[in-house]
Amino acid sequence: MEKVKCAIIGSGNIGSDLMIKVMRNAKNIEMGAMVGIDPASDGLARAKRMGVATTAEGIEGLLKLPEYNDIQVVFDATSAKAHLHNNELLQRDGKKVIDLTPAAIGPFTIPAINGDANIDEPNVNMVTCGGQATIPMVHAVARVSKRTIYGEIVASISSKSAGPGTRANIDEFTETTSRAIELLGGAERGKAIIILNPAEPPLIMRDTVFVLSQGGEPAAIERSIAEMVKTVQAYVPGYRLKQKVQFEVIGDNAPVRIPGIGPMSGLKTTIFLEVEGAAHYLPAYAGNLDIMTSAALVSADHWAAKLLEKEATE
Repeated sequence: MEKVKCAIIGSGNIGSDLMIKVMRNAKNIEMGAMVGIDPASDGLARAKRMGVATTAEGIEGLLKLPEYNDIQVVFDATSAKAHLHNNELLQRDGKKVIDLTPAAIGPFTIPAINGDANIDEPNVNMVTCGGQATIPMVHAVARVSKRTIYGEIVASISSKSAGPGTRANIDEFTETTSRAIELLGGAERGKAIIILNPAEPPLIMRDTVFVLSQGGEPAAIERSIAEMVKTVQAYVPGYRLKQKVQFEVIGDNAPVRIPGIGPMSGLKTTIFLEVEGAAHYLPAYAGNLDIMTSAALVSADHWAAKLLEKEATE
């Protein structure tokens, strides 16, 4: 069956994991090129062994590859700063761009929340790994509550799963995730914290989500969270609740102070998550990579399916 060719810019942890997912799991796209800047990177070496066209000259090298003309969708797994330059060149040539950096040029996309809503946008942003894991939980609370005042997420990942690109984007991670908690999660205020855990042996990705809401019942919130977990598990099988959802009533006699809003009462929901990776490239503890690349692949695959269907009817 005909497939849409893709390129991946960034031959590090995220790009390499995504390449293997494309080759094993994609229904409508196939590898066209792997792009890096380090000729000795493991990602480029693996791509070569698998028969994928490669370049170690970054975006400029991709533009010079003979395969470039046939590539219709490009995943950018570099850095927020590099993405600004890469996107400009790719948009000039009419390429569909899936942004795995925190640059947030295009609209935020989390498959479990807004699905294919942004499918026709020239550039879509996959928020962050922590955002992909936790914001669906904020949204699950918000959709059954009258008011969602605050959402805070703490993403703890193994330091071994955080490559140079991730480490260079820590500030952008917190800013982008915080904005997405508000825009996609539905909270009036959002806050994001990331922890790079150096423990040995490496620990699996763990996330804690705190939500303060009003006008929602614990039973309804718990059901909504369980439904959302199943939705995410459809493309990230290792996504799960670590323990039972916890609730605490914050009374008017002891309100919490929300920055920019003031003292507030309501229902505090605490959610504990664990994300086990599929171990396509790095070991299973790197669930942060798995959920990011899985979300990107689902988004690109759906777009490609729509493109192929359109071409078949023309």
